[in-house]
Amino acid sequence: MELRHLRYFVMVAEELNFSKAALRLYTAQPSLSQQIKDLEDEVGVTLLHRTKRKVELTEEGSVFLEQARLTLAQADKAIAMARQVSKFKKQQLTIGFVPVVEMKVFPCVLPSLRIQNPNLKIELRSMNNTEQMEALKKGEIDIAFMRDNLNNDEIQSQFVLREPLMLLLPRDHPLAQYERIPVKLLNNIDFIIPSSEQSSILHNTILNFAELHKIKFNIVQTAHNILFNINSIGMGLGCGILPSYIEPLTLNNIVTRPLDVDLPFLDLFVSYRKDAESSGVKEFMDLLSKVFYLNINQI
Repeated sequence: MELRHLRYFVMVAEELNFSKAALRLYTAQPSLSQQIKDLEDEVGVTLLHRTKRKVELTEEGSVFLEQARLTLAQADKAIAMARQVSKFKKQQLTIGFVPVVEMKVFPCVLPSLRIQNPNLKIELRSMNNTEQMEALKKGEIDIAFMRDNLNNDEIQSQFVLREPLMLLLPRDHPLAQYERIPVKLLNNIDFIIPSSEQSSILHNTILNFAELHKIKFNIVQTAHNILFNINSIGMGLGCGILPSYIEPLTLNNIVTRPLDVDLPFLDLFVSYRKDAESSGVKEFMDLLSKVFYLNINQI
């Protein structure tokens, strides 16, 4: 049984005339009659008494008519609600991000996006890389800013920016006297490192740097967010290596010093689903590409 069978039956029941019902349904009368017969065969009862002079509802037909109308009304409601949700989603943009984006990306893009599309609802979610990957795959976020390049059959990723790392020390730390610190002097210094759970790429990049230069940090604290990392250094617990975007957030009792070797970089990527239909995603990516000179594919 299909919804069209119910619609045909309701129309005939309202008109009590196959010819008039066929006209309203823009179908041929023989076809309509066959559809009603098929419906009766499936239900297993006679719904309409037909004679050459008139058409009447049977008692079973009257009961069926009431329920058919309720079913059609519920189906129409379901369609309307689905379309409303689709329309709402197209007017909502949910963006996941790692901390650097708050300072280096959003101020360059979001003001223009709000001017261009004042009705677009923008939701920002601070999430680590792993959380963003899962949320993007599930469709819980539309755009992800993370340290991983996710390019695959479902996800499109684009490089956004490359950010240098820097060494931070308590102002009264013995190494602060150097204008350029020899990397070998970092061996066995007290060190605060970002946690692998929250910042796995930064965590591993720091450890790989130490291994490359044959030094070992005395890790005294694992920090689960950037502010705790900065504050731990400010309290004199140890030194740290962090992305350069945090420099404006540093305290008066923290200094930065270059090394006699280059510190590594961190890359930032923007990712979105290739099947994205939201106009907000397209508008955001268009603006982002102009600001950061991305070579993006048309969504």
